[in-house]
Amino acid sequence: MQPKLVIGISSSALFDLKESDRIFRESGLTAYSDYQCANEDVPLSEGVAFPLTKKLLYLNQTLNQQDRVEVILLSRNTADTGLRVFKSIEHYKLPIVRAAFTGGASPFRYMRPFRCQLFLSTNSEDVKEALKNGVAAASILPGPEQFSPSETLHFAFDGDAVLFSDEAERVFQEEGLEAFTVSERKAADEPLSGGPFKPFLAELHRLQMELSETVSPIRTALVTARSAPTHERVVKTLRAWNIRIDESLFLGGMDKTEFLKAYGADVFFDDQAGHCESASNVVPVGHVPNGVVNE
Repeated sequence: MQPKLVIGISSSALFDLKESDRIFRESGLTAYSDYQCANEDVPLSEGVAFPLTKKLLYLNQTLNQQDRVEVILLSRNTADTGLRVFKSIEHYKLPIVRAAFTGGASPFRYMRPFRCQLFLSTNSEDVKEALKNGVAAASILPGPEQFSPSETLHFAFDGDAVLFSDEAERVFQEEGLEAFTVSERKAADEPLSGGPFKPFLAELHRLQMELSETVSPIRTALVTARSAPTHERVVKTLRAWNIRIDESLFLGGMDKTEFLKAYGADVFFDDQAGHCESASNVVPVGHVPNGVVNE
C-alpha cells in the first residue's frame, strides 16, 4: 500500500467557530444546534489552520498523487450540527471526504484507525490526550493575517520536547545552563530519544525523498535555543535517525521570531507557550504541551 501522510484537524481549527462557540457557552447545546442548522447554508469563515490545510492538500497536485496527503476532520460536533462544516468544506472546494463527528466526546479514539500522524486543534485538552497516547499534536494559535505566498510548505520545529524527548531539557530546567552544557557534551555520541514529532518528521522526510531535492515542495527547519557545543548531539541524533533537516538554526537563546519570519514558516511547533505567543505574531504556530515545562 502506498504510504500516506494523514493529518487530523478539528472543525474549530479549520473554520472560525467563535460565534458558534459563544452561543454554546451563553445559551447551551440546544441553541447552538438550532443556530448551526439555521445557518448550515452559510459558509463558515476560514480558521487559524485553514491556510496550512490548503497548502497540505495542494501537495497532492504537486506530487501528481491524489492520495499521498489526506486531511481528516475530527470534530466534537454531531453529524447534524456538523453538516454546516462539511458544506463549508464543499464551498471552499477542499478535498476532505473523511470525518468523525463525536457528539462532544474526545476524538482521540479515532486517530489511530484513521492512521493520523498529526492532529491540529484549538482544544488544548484534546491535544494533550493525543500527545499522551503517542500522536503528534499541537494547539493552533491565532496567527498573522498574511501567510507565506510560496507554494513550498515550510515546517519549523523546536528540538527538545518536540522532535526529541525532554531528557536534556529537564537537566537545563532543574540544574541550569552550565550543567546542561556539560551533560550534552558528555552525551554527544548518544542519540537523544525521539519526541512526539519524530514520526511526523520521518514521514515528511520520506515524502521529500520521493522527489529530487531541488524540486521538493516541502522544506523542514530545526529552530532551537541550543548553540555550540550542545549542537553536536542534535546533529548526531538526526544522523542516527537517518533523517535530513533542510535548515538548522542554533540560536543560543536568541528570540526565534525574526528567524521564523525570515524562513517563511507555514507552521512552527514549540513546547514553550512564551515562544509560541511571540512567534504567532509573524507565523502560524502550534503549541506542543509536552515535556517538563508543561508539567
